[in-house]
This record gives sequence, structure tokens and C-alpha cells, in this order.
Amino acid sequence: MIKDNQQIFNRLMCLLDALIAGGCFILGYVIKFYVLQDGPGPGVLPISSYYSLLPFLVPGHLLILLLSDVYTPRRTGKSLYELADVFRANTISLVALLIIMYVIVHESNYARSVITIYYVLNMVVDFAYRIILRRALRKFRSKGYNQKHILLVGYSRAAENYMDRVRENPQWGYNIVGVLDDHVPAGASYHGVKVLGTLGNLEIILPENKLDEVAVTLPLQDYDYLEHVVNFCEKFGVHTKFIPDYNSVIPTRPYTEDLDGLPVINIRHVPLTNSGNIFIKRVTDIIGSLFGIVITSPLMLICAILIKCTSKGPVIFSQERVGLHNKQFKMYKFRTMKVQADEVERKGWTTRNDPRVTAVGRILRRTSIDELPQLFNILKGDMSLVGPRPERPQYVEKFMEEIPRYMVKHQVRPGLTGWAQVNGLRGDTSIRKRIEYDIYYIENWTYFFDVKIILMTFFTGFVNKNAY
Repeated sequence: MIKDNQQIFNRLMCLLDALIAGGCFILGYVIKFYVLQDGPGPGVLPISSYYSLLPFLVPGHLLILLLSDVYTPRRTGKSLYELADVFRANTISLVALLIIMYVIVHESNYARSVITIYYVLNMVVDFAYRIILRRALRKFRSKGYNQKHILLVGYSRAAENYMDRVRENPQWGYNIVGVLDDHVPAGASYHGVKVLGTLGNLEIILPENKLDEVAVTLPLQDYDYLEHVVNFCEKFGVHTKFIPDYNSVIPTRPYTEDLDGLPVINIRHVPLTNSGNIFIKRVTDIIGSLFGIVITSPLMLICAILIKCTSKGPVIFSQERVGLHNKQFKMYKFRTMKVQADEVERKGWTTRNDPRVTAVGRILRRTSIDELPQLFNILKGDMSLVGPRPERPQYVEKFMEEIPRYMVKHQVRPGLTGWAQVNGLRGDTSIRKRIEYDIYYIENWTYFFDVKIILMTFFTGFVNKNAY
């Protein structure tokens, strides 16, 4: 069983961590006094004194690693999170060692440089061996070894999504043995995973004790059976996970609050409803837009001259767009098309090789230079540097009826650039796909996510095959 293998694996890792900690501590002494110096001088403690610390240092270090969840199974987790836990555990271990030695025991004869070298060495070796080990394990699992056998209870959209992800990630080492469901006939399959029988067959399969996990993926109409399934799985000691079939309602990152012991799930977490986050983003927008206006002013002047000299009409084109809280505003762009009557302009959706686009306008649109006047929208507060791109009112009315959760994008300010745009979703591309990216941005906003999108814009966002 996988749980037995995991216990053996954790014990081996614990032993290896102990050897690394002890070895790096002594190696720190050797480097300090035999590599960086010609040997320990007068008054320096001998290496035997450092050996005497190992019975306290190594168990303490292992305890901190354990409390930091370093030995938690991470088949599907990102290596970065494990390394962060290792870094935190090593740092806490170092601080604890310094406090005990220099504050509690008042032992000042141990060289601080030895402890510093130990900390750096231990961290580097811990990182290196874990990265190598995780990659080896993932390679091993992708070839069909060390599999975790999982039974799905219930056929639903959640079950299909789960099977899709397992199929796309063989390095997780998950083997879905089959599905039980009352509505889909036995023998039906999805990506090679077959329906084995009805929900009642769970009482036959579980006592055989050949499963590592049961994933409850019941469709909404069968949730009355949920409590029975969980109780039955726990009766036989099988680890159970619940994959809800309401992703279309509750997002990937809902947040809960405790209402006097009653868990309450908030449907959507929007970090930019927090006053502190709003303030940080607005200050960044003001500074960024002012900087952008100053830096690009020569380029904008050249564009204005070219537009004026090559086609009749105004230099700046303003258009009604829908922004924060569904409020309309005038969005500015350099004019890239021939002047049209308002009613004609409202009907047109820009397509590739659109005959309305001027020669200069084609270059401006292709390079996204036509968007530069929106820096003034950002300065005014209509827009942000980063956010979902705003749409015209008539399209908002259309899409809000056709695309689920479309209006969620208006919970934040629209942006000059966005997560969808830097991923190539511009021009005549899927609106549904854009909304998926926009909602992901809204739910996962951080200041550094904005920085990432701005940097990606410089490399992928300005010139794009879908910008026309």
C-alpha cells in the first residue's frame, strides 16, 4: 500500500536530514578553521566540543522540520512550496540554536561563523537533494511505478475534470481504477477509465482493502448519498477526498468564515475589495501612468502628427466603455480607422484586414501604440495599469446574457493590459476564454501578479498576432 511506502520514505528522508544536518555542522568547522584558515588558533574550541552539540542540534532540527510539514506527501504540490517550507524550517532552527547558545546557556566560545557556514551549507544541500529526489520520483511515477490507486464514487463534471488532470500529469502517480455511479451504465468509459458498477458496489469493493484513496465525485443530484459514502469509507480506514460538483457556482479559491462554529463559504474572494489593496493599486496606477506619459510623450507626438497628416479626422478617438461597478466612461485611443458615423461604428467588430483601418492605424494597432492615450484614463481613475479589458456597452449587454459570470470582471477597474491579453487573448478571440483568465486574475490578485503581467506585456503583449 502507498501509505506504507510513504512511511518508509519519510523515515529515510528523516534519516538523510539528520545525516545532512550533522555533516554540515562539522563541515562548517572544517571549512572555517582548515579551509579559510591554517587551523584552529589559540582559544578556539576543538572539534570535539562541536561534536558534543550534535545530540541536541540534530533532534531539534528534525523536530522543526516535522512541525513545518516538510514530510507531508507532495505528489501534486509545487516544489517551490516544499523549498519554502525547508527554508523556513532551517531559519527557525538557526534562530533557536543561537538563542539557546548565546542567550539561555550564555556559551560564547562557539564561533558564529561556523554556525553561519552550517546554515548555508545545510540549506543548499537540503534544497539540492530534495529537488533531485522529487524529479526522480516524478520520473519513476510517470513510468507506472509507485502508483496510488483511487476509486471515484459518482460520475459528474467534477469526475471528468479530475480524470483530465490525472491524465495530463502522469508524474503524480495516480491510477484511477474506475468509477461507481447509479446513472451511467457499467462499461462506459472516459479516457480509458471505466464505470465499474453502481454506488452500492462500494460495500463490496472497500472491504477488500486494495485502494489507497476514494475520491467522492458525486453529481449534485446524488448529494444525499454523500454522508453515507464518507461514513462507510472511514469505517474501513480508507482515505477519502471530496471533489465538489459545483465549480460552475463556486470558484477555485472560495474563502470561508467561521460564524460561531458554522462554516460559511463566500462564493468569490476578490482581494481588490480590501481598502489597503485598493490604495496600493491606485498609488501604483498614478505613479505608473505619470511615468508612462512622460516617457512616451515624444512617441505620442509623432503618432499624432502621422495620423493628422495621413487621414482626415481627430487624432484621439474616444469610445464608451463599461468599467468598475458597471459605470460607463470615455476610453481614449489614437484614431486608427477612417471617420465613420456613430451608428455605423457601433455595429462594427474589428476583424483581420479590416478595410476601415488606415495604413498608419494598422501599424499602431499591431504594436498596441494606439492604446497609449489610455494612460490618461488611468491617471483619471477610469482604468488601471492592469485589469480586464473594458468592452463597449452593447457587447456587455450581449455577453452578460450569453456567458456565465461575465459581469464579474466589473468588480475591478479595467486595465491597459491584463492576464488574458498577455496570454494572447486579444482581437477576435474567444470571449469565454478571456473571461476565464479575467476571473482568475480577479480572484488571485496580488501586487506581484500585477508586476508579472506588466513585465510580460513588454515581452509578449505589445506586438501580438491577434492585435489588428
